[in-house]
Amino acid sequence: MAQQVRGVIAPGKDQPVRVETIVVPDPGPGEAVVRVQACGVCHTDLHYKQGGISDEFPFLLGHEAAGVVEAVGDDVTDVAPGDFVILNWRAVCGRCRACRRGRPWYCFDTHNAKQRMTLTDGTELSPALGIGAFAEKTLVAAGQCTKVDPAVSPQVAGLLGCGVMAGLGAALNTGNVGRGDTVAVIGCGGVGDAAVAGARLAGAAQIIAVDIDDRKLDKARTVGATHTVNSRDTDPVEAIRDLTGGFGADVVIEAVGRPETYRQAFYARDLAGTVVLVGVPTPEMKLELPLLDVFGRGGSLKSSWYGDCLPSRDFPMLVDLHLQGRLDLDAFVTETIELTDVEKAFERMHHGDVLRSVVVL
Repeated sequence: MAQQVRGVIAPGKDQPVRVETIVVPDPGPGEAVVRVQACGVCHTDLHYKQGGISDEFPFLLGHEAAGVVEAVGDDVTDVAPGDFVILNWRAVCGRCRACRRGRPWYCFDTHNAKQRMTLTDGTELSPALGIGAFAEKTLVAAGQCTKVDPAVSPQVAGLLGCGVMAGLGAALNTGNVGRGDTVAVIGCGGVGDAAVAGARLAGAAQIIAVDIDDRKLDKARTVGATHTVNSRDTDPVEAIRDLTGGFGADVVIEAVGRPETYRQAFYARDLAGTVVLVGVPTPEMKLELPLLDVFGRGGSLKSSWYGDCLPSRDFPMLVDLHLQGRLDLDAFVTETIELTDVEKAFERMHHGDVLRSVVVL
């Protein structure tokens, strides 16, 4: 029987979000209903609110979440009611050409729940990244649920569902940071700081954090940066070269998603080094580089989709590392809030006042 719960919707482009009653249907085949316990406020949710993702309003926002499976539909075998899970927005199909080649983190046919949640008048909602977790309960594809150790706090576990995983994975999976490497991270928001933490976890010898905000640089030091560069005052390319013996970093992770910062990343890497783009650009952005420099510097230019993560592999491992005290996920939580505070959290995000606000239900 369908349930009615509270949830946060974005009714139209640039309109304030509001709490509404959401109708959550019973799970159909391959689906699950999850009682949400915590959900991070991610910049992607703000993009949805601003109409930067699509115009399929109204949106049910929220996607960086953890909770408990309440019910499952037919043909669901990987999770069961009572399981504590982290939600992900790339449920792999297991059948596409990427999955068949043993690279499921590149799955080209990820999927979401078939049914739609609605308002009480029947208006269909578009769930953010196929999740819609700024709600007391949500309907997802069962493949979007990854079972993890329930000893972990929901408010930190949920962060692995998006931003923190994107940054950790950019370093660990896409960048293949190794022991003794030099790493630079440009942009020290939630994703950038997670990349710093990932580089530290991988054993990088030197981790250079770059940003224009000293508050963010101070935070980057707490999660593993060995050096910081304020690029408002200093040329970051020259600073990174100076700190690496004149060579540049082995791996440079660009966590901003702008042409000018990407150029900085490109020229701040060592010969045969790696650039990882994990910051998300907007559709109109263009990049121009001398092709001879692309050829002459060698190495790899990579983009990182969701940290190239495989949730079934990465989420349990990272939760275990956190519980062992080797990965401080608590450092990413600036504040916990209620559903009614989401609009204020967007404002604080815009002003750079928070690393992550987390809705706790």
